[in-house]
Amino acid sequence: MTEALLDIQRLDAFYGDFQALYGVGMQVNRGDVIAVIGANGAGKTTLMRAVTGFLRARPDAVCWKGRPIGGMRVDQIAALGIALVPEGRLLFASLSVEENLMIGGQLKRKGPWSLKRIYDLFPVLEERRNAPATSLSGGQQQMVAIGRALMSNPELIMMDEISLGLAPVIIRSIYEALPGIIGEGLTAIVVEQDIAKALSVSSRVYCLQEGRVSLTGPSGKVSHDEISRAYFGI
Repeated sequence: MTEALLDIQRLDAFYGDFQALYGVGMQVNRGDVIAVIGANGAGKTTLMRAVTGFLRARPDAVCWKGRPIGGMRVDQIAALGIALVPEGRLLFASLSVEENLMIGGQLKRKGPWSLKRIYDLFPVLEERRNAPATSLSGGQQQMVAIGRALMSNPELIMMDEISLGLAPVIIRSIYEALPGIIGEGLTAIVVEQDIAKALSVSSRVYCLQEGRVSLTGPSGKVSHDEISRAYFGI
């Protein structure tokens, strides 16, 4: 059996005394595109934060290529080849578009992604390269956030609510860019509230409900009724 690229086992996560995840398990193999769906407060962002080191996790609850990484620092996890496009983008307001992108390249990991490749993928960013990053539209800022993650040349890219608050035409353009991103041999986890969008780009889906996995299966085979029950608990 092929060893999972990312193996999450019995992951619990807390904010102080509040428990947000309960025994979550997930396997991500090389080349997978995994969708994580669920209502607000289901634990999707918490899962991303625990994997990337923003929240403490039991060491063996998160394994990367068989190596326990739970509880490692954010920079150590990023250096392994795991990149996060965070909910809300979290760009540096004092820096230009290009400076924000270059931050992603500071790890100097080898790979196909360079500033030129990012500008080829999102030409509008080259046009606005010297503008303050937070002066761009919401959709363009999301492109910067995706580009910044790609500049680290990750093996796994985790995209948290990349369509949140964006106009439908912008969402469509970002999702149209995803095949070109994932086609470079990347493995991806896409967190989405838009179920149809999540299923359309993924090979497997996990649904979270109140901090627990309520459904998992191949994206093309789970039924609407199964998703409704898992999503809403009815």
